[in-house]
Order: sequence, then C-alpha cells, then structure tokens
Amino acid sequence: MRYGWAIMALALAAPGSARQGDIVPAELPPLARQIDEKSIDELQAMLARGELTSEQLTQAYLDRIRLLDRAGPKLRSVIALNPLALEQARKADRDRRLRIARGPLFGIPVLIKDNIDTAENATTAGSLALKDNFTRRDAPLVARLRAAGAIVLGKTNLSEWANIRDTASMSGWSAVGGLVRNPYALDRSACGSSSGTGAAIAASLAAVGVGTETDGSITCPSSMNGLVGLKPTLGAISRTHVVPISISQDTPGPMARSVKDAAVLFAAMIGTDRADAATAEADARRAALTPDWARASLKGVRLGVVRPQMRASLAAQYDAQLAVLRAAGAELVEIKLAVPEGLSQAEFRLFQLELKSRLAAYLATAPASVKVRTLADVIAFNEASKVELAYFGQDIFETTQKTAGMDDPAYAKTRDDSRRRAAAAIDTALASARIAAIVAPSTGPAWLSDPVHGDQSSGPSASQLPAVSGYPHLTVPMGLVGGLPVGLSFIGPEWSDARLLELGYAFEQASRARVKPGYRPSVDAGAGIEGIR
Repeated sequence: MRYGWAIMALALAAPGSARQGDIVPAELPPLARQIDEKSIDELQAMLARGELTSEQLTQAYLDRIRLLDRAGPKLRSVIALNPLALEQARKADRDRRLRIARGPLFGIPVLIKDNIDTAENATTAGSLALKDNFTRRDAPLVARLRAAGAIVLGKTNLSEWANIRDTASMSGWSAVGGLVRNPYALDRSACGSSSGTGAAIAASLAAVGVGTETDGSITCPSSMNGLVGLKPTLGAISRTHVVPISISQDTPGPMARSVKDAAVLFAAMIGTDRADAATAEADARRAALTPDWARASLKGVRLGVVRPQMRASLAAQYDAQLAVLRAAGAELVEIKLAVPEGLSQAEFRLFQLELKSRLAAYLATAPASVKVRTLADVIAFNEASKVELAYFGQDIFETTQKTAGMDDPAYAKTRDDSRRRAAAAIDTALASARIAAIVAPSTGPAWLSDPVHGDQSSGPSASQLPAVSGYPHLTVPMGLVGGLPVGLSFIGPEWSDARLLELGYAFEQASRARVKPGYRPSVDAGAGIEGIR
C-alpha cells in the first residue's frame, strides 16, 4: 500500500466493561489497550517509572492506528505515518537514559493535521493536486514541538482544502484520505476541517493532536468528538508553512482529551516567527498565555451566559452544565451576543480575497513535483480528476478565482472593519455585563455524513465572533446528547487564553462530563424508533 500499512482482519467484541452497544477491538495488543485515554501526565509517569519506553509507546499508538483507523471501525483519521517515528522514539529513549529529557512533551507522540508541513511526509491538504508535495521542511510550530521532545507520529485527514472548496461540501472527506468517521457513531460527521485530528485523538491514536481553524475548524470537531479544543488568540502560534485560507483568521491550535493536555501542547507551539508578522507579541506574551492551575477555580467568577436557539435536548444538557458552573461557585449572568449585521458576508468575502493570493504564495514554495501553482491550476486539476469532484463541486474556488485577491481596493477595509466589529461585539458584552468570559454551547451534536446532500445544520455555533476578531475560544466536553458529544464554549478577550484554560479546567473537574467513544455503527435510538407493531 502507498503508506506501507498492513491491513488486518479484526474481530469485534463488547466486553462487560464497556457500555451496552459499544464496539471494542478484541485484538489490540495489551499495551495498545493500556494507553487508551491516558493523559500526558500519566504517560510521563509510566515513562519515568520504566513501565514503557517511548519506542513502545509509539508502537502502541501505531498498533491502535492499524487496528482502529485502517481496520475495525475504519476511522480513516490518519492520512500518513511518519516513517521515522520509531527511530525518533528510540532517540528519545537514549536521551532519557542520559537524563537529558526535558519537558512534559518529551517522548510523547503527536499527530499533525495534513495542511501543516512536516519534513518526513507530503502536505496534501487532502487534495490529489498536492499528493507529491514533499516540502522536506517543518512548519515553525512543528519545529517547536520537536524542540520540546515530541515525536511527530504522522498526519491527520481533514476536510479537503480545509472546507473552502464548495458550499455543499461534506466535512471530513478528502480525495486522499476518504471520509473520516466519528468514533462515537461511525455514520456521523466528525465535523471539520480538523476532522481527522478530532477522531484520532478521541480514539487515543496519539496523546494529543494539532488542528487549524479559520472559523470553527478546531472547536467544531473538538466538540463533536468529545475533545478539548483551543482556537488561540491570533498570533500566538505561527502560520508559516501551513496551507492557507485567510491570513486574517487562520491559526493552528491544540486538540486533546483534557484541558491540561491541551495547555501542554499549546505552550510548546507558542512563539514569535519573523516570517509571520501576526506573531510579533507571542514571545513576550508567553508567560501570560501559561495557565496558573492554582487559579483554576470558578468560585466568585462572573460568566456571561448566551442562549441561542437550539433543540430541547441540547438546551437540557446546556442547562445541566450551567448548574455545574453555578454549583462550583460561578455567578451566571444572561447576556445577548449577536453577530453584527453583514458580518457573515464580509467574512466570506475576506476568505475569497485572501485565499486567492495566499494560496498562490504557498504554492510558489512547493517542490517541482507539484504541478499546480495558482488557484486556477487547482480548479483545472479538479475538473480533470475522476475523484476530486465525485461528491461535491468547487463553486467557492470558482467564484474566488474571479476576484482580484488581496489587490482588491476594498480588501483592507473589509479586513479591518470585520475584525473591529467582531471584537466590539465581544468587548461590549464583557464590559457591559462585567464578566470574565462568555459561555455558550459550542455547536450541536454530529449530523449524519451525507455524500448526496453534504453537511446539515447542527444547531448553534459559537465560533464566528472569536474567529473573526482573533480572540481565543475554548471548547470543553459537556456530555452527550442522544449518544453524541457536545461541548461548552468559553470565549474571552484577546490574549486571555490562559484564563480560559483555567476556567475550562475548573469546569472539567467539576463536571467530569467527557465520555470515551464506543465505535458504534450508529446512534442507538432505542426501541421506540421501530414503532409498536
């Protein structure tokens, strides 16, 4: 096979320790079972006690990928494996023996979304047009992870081109990786565009993973896959050597099974990059972006509660988690937080203008093996492909190609007005209600994956205002609705990432709402769906 993976037949069983209806792989090796759901702290403790090595840990994750991602439930969340991962793990073990291991990520395997350059693998953005895009370079954020001792395990699948190709797209599908399946119900969407990172980390295919967001692409898949996801303040993490959409809104961020794990991954990626002007303050802000867990309390904290329109089942779960916040000592204040009129149209226009110019700039640095150099080249490639347009078209690409890109005379005003209006909406709500942060449902539960109709509505979304403003947005699991995960959002002012992580941790510890995935074929709706006859 192209990526050298062996495919194994897998018998499935449901042992008594699992919930009724859950599907648990029967053939996972003992260590691959043992590391399921393990946090970074737990893994580091095992490494320190000599209970396992980084090589064994890496192999255990590779076993989970082989048996969960490519066989068994077939999550299709991982596009490619780093062929040097085990070698790099052995080096980490040598360094540990020499007592030069430093930091919480040392020797810990991490997965990277496949729109971020890594030296060992192609960066495809899920598109066959980039299948030979072996840049042989690390994005600065990846270089920082390696400097922290992390092992890059491989690349995760994603909504192709980060979901910017067509208005009728299907989240989680790419021509390179196929359709990502949600590990809580395999016929449900993993959301996007960081679909593969969401499903993979939920299934413990690595300790933690990196996603990217332009608007909702970290927070939605985190919410729908039962994860913690942080869309950080724009400029905390470099975007250099990341396949772009919007220079005004794109940002990488951490996705993890716990708030502390997300904070560890985030800390390792923070830093100023001279090639990315937005990160000019990152080094100076590093201490302020680091949570103080001694401050992780909700007692006396004033939070603004947003109540968007939503289904009764989601509203009931939201109310239950608001009660958890209140019981932990938070003071809850009902607020209104409206998206300014015309902001959605302006945001989409900004995407188009920046995509055309920024994609060409990225492709100009691609190796000679990549034959596309402009958006027009990508459109032509797709039209000639038998696979690329099989499920949906490329109408966003086509209308974007007709723009003047960032040379449009209205570009700067569109960019500045959009950010100012989104920031003002959040700032006004924070100041007028005298609140530390805003809480809201992140989004609804996962919809059915549908190659005919594309993505369906999932209820409210909290992502737009923090995405357009560049402000931080944290989602934390708040339990299940109909057997599917949903998240609680914490939104704050610029550079308040650490405070959001502290509040999110306090909520996580009070609620204990996350439920591990069961790999069910579908949501079990109960006997009532069959009727009484």
